[in-house]
Amino acid sequence: MYKLDFLKSAIKELKKLDFVIQQRIKERLELFVQKPGQFKKDIKPLAGKFKNKFRLRIGRYRVIYQKQDDKLIILIVRIGHRKSVYQQK
Repeated sequence: MYKLDFLKSAIKELKKLDFVIQQRIKERLELFVQKPGQFKKDIKPLAGKFKNKFRLRIGRYRVIYQKQDDKLIILIVRIGHRKSVYQQK
């Protein structure tokens, strides 16, 4: 089973969101780690500056993550609204 790990910037982005949205994202991420096959339709590989990363769709929000198979870690890189998550910081 994979373990979740967050970049400090991703934690800050999560804390800026409404509490209800934060809870929903946390619940979905916990479920994602336990049953990743259930989210196949919500996962998409990314290109460009996010090459070798994936996005997980959670309603209008996106979680950009990197999968480290050798360490069994899913590293959360960014969390945000779909309109702004792909833009430069």
